[in-house]
Amino acid sequence: MDIRKVKKLIEMLESSELEVIEIQEGEESVRLVKKQTETVVSHVTQNLADPVTEKTVIRHPQEALSTIKAAEGEVITSPMVGTFYAAPSPGARPFISVGDEIQEGDVVCIVEAMKMMNEIKSDFSGKVTSVLVENSEPVEFGQALFTVA
Repeated sequence: MDIRKVKKLIEMLESSELEVIEIQEGEESVRLVKKQTETVVSHVTQNLADPVTEKTVIRHPQEALSTIKAAEGEVITSPMVGTFYAAPSPGARPFISVGDEIQEGDVVCIVEAMKMMNEIKSDFSGKVTSVLVENSEPVEFGQALFTVA
């Protein structure tokens, strides 16, 4: 299962009043259980005869973000709640793609909030290693959008 989906599920669970989210995708499943200040991520992969279970405890959602930062470089996050747009207009080329070199201050995407199109600029230079959000997808304040190494 894609790490972006797991992160999104964690964010959804943290911001909701739900106590448990369980998703099954093919032979893989993820079960998130909210406790007072922690979220338990249980990832189960069915491998023919012997299932393997991995568990990760994330005490604060920012721990997951800092783990990503350490593993993949810097993370560009959304400064507001809104709708993510990768390109300046429908059908146009995206502002940035995986593998692009960006400079501090380059526009990386647009987040629409309350009918206002807000250009999001990079706080650092580097090579884009991943795009963590799909075009036209809603984003939350502080949600990771891109990783840059």
